Amino acid sequence: MTGHKDIGDGVGVEPVGRRSRVLKAAGLTLAGLLVLGVGTAGWAYWHLNQNIKSVDINSALGDDRPAKAVATPSSPASASASASPLPSGALNILVLGSDSRSGKANAKLGGGDSSGARSDTAMVVHIDEGRTRATVVSIPRDTLVTRPACPTSSGGTTAVAYNAMFNSAYSIGGPVCAVKTVESLTDVRMDHYIEIDFSGFAALVDALGGVTVTTDEDIDDDKSHLHLTAGEHHLDGTKALALARTRHGIGDGSDLGRIGLQQKLVKALLAQISSAGLLTDPAKLYNVANAVTGSLTTDTALDSLGELMKLGQSLKSLSSDEATTVMMPVVTAPSDHNRVIANEPEASDLWASLK
Repeated sequence: MTGHKDIGDGVGVEPVGRRSRVLKAAGLTLAGLLVLGVGTAGWAYWHLNQNIKSVDINSALGDDRPAKAVATPSSPASASASASPLPSGALNILVLGSDSRSGKANAKLGGGDSSGARSDTAMVVHIDEGRTRATVVSIPRDTLVTRPACPTSSGGTTAVAYNAMFNSAYSIGGPVCAVKTVESLTDVRMDHYIEIDFSGFAALVDALGGVTVTTDEDIDDDKSHLHLTAGEHHLDGTKALALARTRHGIGDGSDLGRIGLQQKLVKALLAQISSAGLLTDPAKLYNVANAVTGSLTTDTALDSLGELMKLGQSLKSLSSDEATTVMMPVVTAPSDHNRVIANEPEASDLWASLK
């Protein structure tokens, strides 16, 4: 015996001992890769989870709020036999874009002064029962409102303010006061709160590979450093953020013109997310998730990757074509032509349709 297994003429046949060592090494390598993969996945999950900041809005506001919508039981058909059914009831989510200067990235992109932040963008996202259609309502930040008394972190309350700028609520009392002011204005319960800052928005767009938007007019705004001709443009994160913020280079320079651009961006982002193939590209999915969670603040019901994933999965049948973008009906404020107020009864009728 020579130590070779006699198969045919024996050409190219490895020694049994060597083949055993090779297979053992391959097995150990595969096992190592599997352990490394599981460990990396575990670290990624932990990292993304740690990224998310949260605010306990429900505890802060208590029961002095609009009534919750009646919950509809989830459909078992929406999940496998071994998984919990995905939620399918209607939702109202307050989404804020803040101009915080917290961190170097936000400061570089033009965040607010270092003493605080404002809600630069405010949208109420209403998701219909069944979660196949959505209505996105923008609230102009220059709207004059009655800002209710809001609880503070020190245990006190802020004073009621009349004819206050809408975005002052966030400056005065943070997410809790922003939610309370929106609920006071709309008489609609906000089921969730999501806030993303400048750097997070720009990073999200970059992680998606940019976003394509069509502008109806030339934009020439030195303040936001944005110069675009009318037409289709593929924008990176910095330019997309500039488009979301610009107002001096379009229309009459008011916040109302900017809202139209922000709504275009929302639709374009939804379309980009749908076409990005995230589920088949783990690296891209991680980059997008890291970009979003790294600059995200939510209510405590959404402050884990698992809850955010469940929300996202429940919206898988919602396409950009089924998302309607509107602005709260407003008119010029009698007391200040640079401000607006809700146009009634149209505004109340709109909010009532979201209950």
